[in-house]
Amino acid sequence: MNIIGHPTGRLIGGREGLPLEFAKVFAAAAKAGVALEINAGYPRLDLNDENARAAVAAGVKLAIDTDAHSVEGFEEMEWGIGVARRGWVTAGDVINCWGVEALLGFLGKKG
Repeated sequence: MNIIGHPTGRLIGGREGLPLEFAKVFAAAAKAGVALEINAGYPRLDLNDENARAAVAAGVKLAIDTDAHSVEGFEEMEWGIGVARRGWVTAGDVINCWGVEALLGFLGKKG
């Protein structure tokens, strides 16, 4: 596994995210070299900005995506980027901002 998607499972206006012990989740993800997703699609926006910042502080890499099921869904990418910016996440922390060689290296670690 390279990336954990929908880390908390929240749906804005639908259900709260799981009551995770985030420090433990972030430590385990960092140790395993697994990225966490910032899902840019509304109503998820999961991880939120505070958790994205804490994840990066713990050494976790992130992936920002829309989880789009159609081309129209790609326009939601700006929401995920906004979450990352509010969390002080830099391009170096986001695997899909990396060059091809770095990304393939990260993905290749897991086979």
